[in-house]
This record gives sequence, C-alpha cells and structure tokens, in this order.
Amino acid sequence: MIDPRTIRTVFMGTPEFALATFQGLLDFGLDVVAVYTQPDRPSGRGRKLTPPPVKVLAEARGIPVFQPAKLRAPEVVEELRKLAPELIVVVAYGQILPKSVLEIPRHGCINVHASLLPRYRGAAPINKAIVDGETETGITTMLMDAGLDTGEMLIKMETPIGPFETAGELHGRLALLGRAAIEETLRRLCAGTLRPQPQDDALSCYAPMLKKEDGRIDWSRSALEIHNQVRGLDPWPGAYTLLDGEVLKIARTAPEEEGRGSPGEVLSTGPDGVRVACGTGVLRIGELQLPGKKRLSAADFLRGRPLVAGLRLEP
Repeated sequence: MIDPRTIRTVFMGTPEFALATFQGLLDFGLDVVAVYTQPDRPSGRGRKLTPPPVKVLAEARGIPVFQPAKLRAPEVVEELRKLAPELIVVVAYGQILPKSVLEIPRHGCINVHASLLPRYRGAAPINKAIVDGETETGITTMLMDAGLDTGEMLIKMETPIGPFETAGELHGRLALLGRAAIEETLRRLCAGTLRPQPQDDALSCYAPMLKKEDGRIDWSRSALEIHNQVRGLDPWPGAYTLLDGEVLKIARTAPEEEGRGSPGEVLSTGPDGVRVACGTGVLRIGELQLPGKKRLSAADFLRGRPLVAGLRLEP
C-alpha cells in the first residue's frame, strides 16, 4: 500500500475542465510539487493578459506554476526532471508530452480523457460524440505513450448523453466525472491493483480540433443530424446558416417529423420556435443570434426581425 502523501506529483492542465481533477488530486492528498499550464493569453475586449484557470487555483494553493511555451524544449525537460516527479497527471494541457517527459515519472503519466477510449481520440471528443448522435460517453484514464490518446487504459466511467444536451452542458458533467475517475485510478494505484488494458485500434475514431467552418449547416441533411450538429457545437463554434447574407447562429433545436418543404425553407414561426424544412424532417429552432447581438429566444428574435413562411435560409 502506497501512502498518497509520498507520491511527488506534477499536474499539467489549463482550462476550466481541468479544475475538478486538479482539486481531486489535492483532496486525495497527493504531494503536488508543481503545476504546468499554458502561458497567460490576451482575453476580452481589452485584450488583457489573463491567467488560465488552473494557474489561478495553483497560486491560491501556494503551488509553484510553470508556463513554458514549449514543453519539449531541452531546458524545460531538464527543469521538470529536477522536480523529480513520481507521477504526472494531465488534463487538457494543450501541449503534446514528448518521450523525454513521458519517461520521467516512475508511476507514468496519466491522462484524463473525455471519451470512452478507443473511441474519439483527439482534441474534441465531447463535441464529436454529440455531433455523431452518440447516446453514451464517459471518461477514460490512461497511461500516456508517444501516440495520440493511444496509451493503455486504466479506468473507465460511463454516462448517458441526453437527447437535447449540449456540448457545454456535457462538458461540465464530464469534468466532475473526470475527478471521480482519477480518484478511483489513484486508489487502485496506491493499493497496487491498477491493471492497464491495451486499446483495440480497430475500434478507434478521431475527434479533430474544431473550426468555425464546422458550424455551417447543410439543410439537405436530416433534421436529426442538424440537431446533433447544433448541440454538439454549442457554445463554440456554434452552428450557423445565412439570413440575407448575414451569419445567423441557431441553438436550442428539436427535430420534428411532420412538415414538408424545400431544405432551408421557413415553414412557420411562433413563440415556440422557427420551423425549417430539412432534407428529412423539420428542425424547430428555439434560439437565434445575429452578429454583434445577444442570443435570443425565438419569440424575442421575431419581435425585432420577423421571418415569413417561405423564406429560404442559405446553406
């Protein structure tokens, strides 16, 4: 049995998603000797230099913070080696760990990944699972290797995806599940019962980093497919169509079977939403947003920008 207080640990993470796991490590009692996170970035209208959420928590807990631009730089690797970590835990850090780093800790580098590996390896597993219409996802902890999310799996925890759940909503739930998964991983590590399992590459699929263009709607697709696209890209980059040449973002959709029209044609409007014909079925849109404006309910949007039946939204 290993006392967690004796495990010198380095945590690597950057965004809000990583906070729950980071807090879990501290509450578990690990000896967190340092935190590695991305450099401060300009943010907001004033482009003020803003620290990542993980840095803010680390400094509040009095833990040394390192923010190298390139983790693989020889002097950065040497600095990390001098910290003598026995374990490195990684959550949404934003940099690839080179072999020289992976070889440092005797307990390995453990990654908390937001999918049920080997499915949805890559940068955007939460979004892609929803876009693909999956009804279940989860968290996998794994021992990192030189590949992209290809290391041996340690713990899996599953959760259903609601039919109207957005990526933003699922993101928050998976962050908490990530904490639970790393805590179970650490319990087994300390007890000597952790049993790594290899991934079956034949079952893998890839979730690449999102681009704004991924949000463009093709109205010839089915209402269900577009609905999944909309919620899978909410809040970023957002799904959009064109209204009189302007980008129109849409959200809070629901697929319906009844109704016929040409793809992209507005069939009806009302307080309950804007109904648009698709290649198959009809999409009811509950919220809309024009450039520079706030996202509004359909009822509020229509008061300022009426949409008439027969209008065509451009793909």
